[in-house]
Amino acid sequence: MKRFAALYTALDATTSTHDKLEALTSYFAVAEPEDAAWASYFLAGGKPRQSVPTRLLTEIARERAGLPAWLFEESYHAVGDLAETIAHILPPAQRSSELGLTQWIEQRVLTLRGVAPEELRTRLIGYWDELDWGGRFLLTKLIGGGFRVGVARQLVVRALAEVAGVDHKRIAQRMVGWTDSQQKPDAARYLRLIAPEATGDETQSGDHPQESDLGLPYPFFLAHPLQADPATLGDPSQWQIEWKWDGIRAQLVKRGGRVWLWSRGEDLITDRFPEVAALGEALPDGCVIDGEILAWEPGAMAPLPFARLQPRIARKTLTKKILADSPATLLAYDLLEAHGKDLRMTPLAERRSQLDALAISIDGTLARDLLRVSPLVRAADWKALAALRDESRSRGVEGLMVKQRESMYGVGRTKASGTWWKWKIDPYAVDAVLLYAQRGHGRRASLYTDFTFAVWDEANGVRTLVPFAKAYSGLTDEEMRQVDAIVRKTTIEKFGPVRSVTPTLVFEIGFEGIQASPRHKSGVAVRFPRMLRWRTDKHIDDADTLAMLKGFIDDRAG
Repeated sequence: MKRFAALYTALDATTSTHDKLEALTSYFAVAEPEDAAWASYFLAGGKPRQSVPTRLLTEIARERAGLPAWLFEESYHAVGDLAETIAHILPPAQRSSELGLTQWIEQRVLTLRGVAPEELRTRLIGYWDELDWGGRFLLTKLIGGGFRVGVARQLVVRALAEVAGVDHKRIAQRMVGWTDSQQKPDAARYLRLIAPEATGDETQSGDHPQESDLGLPYPFFLAHPLQADPATLGDPSQWQIEWKWDGIRAQLVKRGGRVWLWSRGEDLITDRFPEVAALGEALPDGCVIDGEILAWEPGAMAPLPFARLQPRIARKTLTKKILADSPATLLAYDLLEAHGKDLRMTPLAERRSQLDALAISIDGTLARDLLRVSPLVRAADWKALAALRDESRSRGVEGLMVKQRESMYGVGRTKASGTWWKWKIDPYAVDAVLLYAQRGHGRRASLYTDFTFAVWDEANGVRTLVPFAKAYSGLTDEEMRQVDAIVRKTTIEKFGPVRSVTPTLVFEIGFEGIQASPRHKSGVAVRFPRMLRWRTDKHIDDADTLAMLKGFIDDRAG
């Protein structure tokens, strides 16, 4: 536990990729296999369920520290993070624990759920009394369900590959499904993860001999944003051009007569999309398709907005109404395995030909309504392609994908296997006024960095600011510090951790999508909002209006 807590603190304290990789490599080089299994699970994105309700956790910590409720609240607001606040206020440890990470997780953290409050109080106080500040901070994050760390999964892969002396692509493939909550991390799984390549546990044909691995997808290949002039890419005929669809990236796997559907986040979503799983039943065995799940009504020329897919993910039970209102389809754009053969090292153009042939061979109704192959976009030159790209919103897409015809299917965001580019249209953008601010997390916990923005509502002849979006990314560290200082000087009221401020600051807010939403006061909901720039040249009276926002919806519909 001490070693993992030190690693967690080191990762949280730096933004340097080199330093993070060095810390990860040093940890995995000496960690016991069972501890490394849990550590890699958490670092790769696995999240423990909340073991103790926040209210009870706060109450026990406050009583242990001997603080009145108001002082604890003030401390929390000053720090901005509950686990960090608790680590600060607790009295010094009474003893030291030498238990490893596995023992802490399996014998302590995972046994806290459902424990009676008095017993819980005794256990937590005893646990905290065995740990230093870093250990308490980590433990509270784990039991509170708030664990997260600023390290990319691919960085964890690189560290494990370096320690194991195994190609990082092999480690990445083995780590697919690593954070599946149905499989407990243990020493045996970890040793298989870092085993030498010559162990026979995998073959170049893509076979998955172990039953637990049979339905696993391949690591996803990701595209780079295209920011340069596309003319620098050369002749367009050397590139496969497709629309960039706005859906859920997924792989459909058919092996051993069974079907699995995986999201890019490695969530098994087969039960969320039963009609796509039914398509899998019609596929030949030993088949893996990479594509996008979209909400698409039969016979329609364009997909429905992404928001129509959300009930399929968020609802625990899929009613007939949800299935009818959010019809799903798989838009395929790559074939990664056919007849049990791994095709990833086959050039894209050839994989595409096999995908087209597969779609033709499937029953017509299924192919038409459930398996649509992403159409290729052809034009004489990049200028003509740019004109087509300008039509993206009316087509319900985000721009164009530009893929080398000779590219292999790589792992993650790499150019080693050939390059894929995403040539997206510019985001929607409006100038909005900052109304509310809240502290950030991690290294930004002492700064106000999470903001709520508003536009002018001019209905009924009265001009008022109406909140419509929250954003926390897009500014430099220096800009964040400057905005934080202004927030503190212009605070009007405090609502728990939130401060309302005198409207003085205008920001350009970008977002990818917009739809009508009766759940929001503004009547609209935007997707992926972020700050594009701080408009120091604008007064709040110059900010945009709610009518302009709603106009985006009308333009898209038209």
